[in-house]
Amino acid sequence: MENGSGAVRGDDGLHRCPWGAGDPVNLAYHDTEWGLRVAGESAHLERLTLEAFQSGLSWRTILLKRDNFRAAFAGFDADAVAAYGPADVERLMADAGIVRNRRKVDAAIANARATVALREQGGLEAFIWSFRPDPGPAPRTTADVPTTSPESAALSKALKKAGFAHVGPTTMYALMEAIGLVDDHLEHCHRRGCAG
Repeated sequence: MENGSGAVRGDDGLHRCPWGAGDPVNLAYHDTEWGLRVAGESAHLERLTLEAFQSGLSWRTILLKRDNFRAAFAGFDADAVAAYGPADVERLMADAGIVRNRRKVDAAIANARATVALREQGGLEAFIWSFRPDPGPAPRTTADVPTTSPESAALSKALKKAGFAHVGPTTMYALMEAIGLVDDHLEHCHRRGCAG
């Protein structure tokens, strides 16, 4: 799929990015969510948290565990997660419904605390969207889609300075794609141009 191919035609006649074609879990995410703007603090914290947990894993794995993540992290309510202590960390590390990685669990809690602190500067949503790049041309093939950008590197650096963890430039670029900050649906993909 990641061999430089362009949009592929699905059984329904619609063209999609290759990663969003075929598998029903990926197809549903591609068609209904990826690249669409989200609103609110918890929605942005959820996407940031899930992108961090995805690092090194398939996105499909995260999607299949998404409801478990929502339950484990109090619906991504920043105040609730920011209050998590050692007993909560142990509970999360014993939860087979999520990805049990202590560094990522610790980062999720640190990021909730940093999200609460960011409210004094306008909040997480405004902070992330302040790094929105100018729109570029539609990528023709998957080979044209970058994994980082100057804006994702700047966002990563700014978030780290604000106390966030596990927010490297590649992870932040994936976040930017997921929430519509950049539109990396391929040229001819039926979802191209739907970004926020």
